[in-house]
Amino acid sequence: MNANAPLSPTVYVVDDDVSIRESLSSLIRAEGMQVEVFASPLDFLALERLKDFSCVVLDVRMPGLDGLSLQDELTRRGWQPPIIFITGHGDVPDAVRAMKAGAIDFIKKPFEDFALLNAIATALSRVSSEFHERLEIAELQVRYDQLTPREREILAMVIQGWPNKVIAYDLGVSESTVKVHRHNVMSKMRFRSLPELTLAIERLKPNR
Repeated sequence: MNANAPLSPTVYVVDDDVSIRESLSSLIRAEGMQVEVFASPLDFLALERLKDFSCVVLDVRMPGLDGLSLQDELTRRGWQPPIIFITGHGDVPDAVRAMKAGAIDFIKKPFEDFALLNAIATALSRVSSEFHERLEIAELQVRYDQLTPREREILAMVIQGWPNKVIAYDLGVSESTVKVHRHNVMSKMRFRSLPELTLAIERLKPNR
């Protein structure tokens, strides 16, 4: 993902009805967003990758591969864009399945423009939040990587609640040396309090 979030999000529209594709394309573009339309799930799956700041507006019932099956295939590929389903049928089992698999909304046709635009806004807000979360984690990882092996060792003990005196005894160093290392850790990680540092390390655990 790029260091900076794209200024203009992309909405992918997948629907076999050309009139729906055209009307949704006009509606979404009028809101300042980019749109890419596809007549079938297979056309959509021909993409090599999805844009980072994007969501999918997806019809449920289509010939061949349907919208729910496309959702399953995207998950299998590790692609997890926010999906907004639109349907002319509104079957409850389909809606339940879609939402359990992570869909943002399940909207029955015909729908008001604002209903779809609100769902798109919700989807893109989720993408933006996840984007900034990844940026923060990446920044924390850069700071953590600057720690020396000894500083990481002492950091692990500190966040487990070990007193300086116990750390010093366990490592065979003076208590003043431990204090210096603790100061360096706080400085490099850019935190002023131990609770903040502990929470940051918890966020980093999957990356360590």
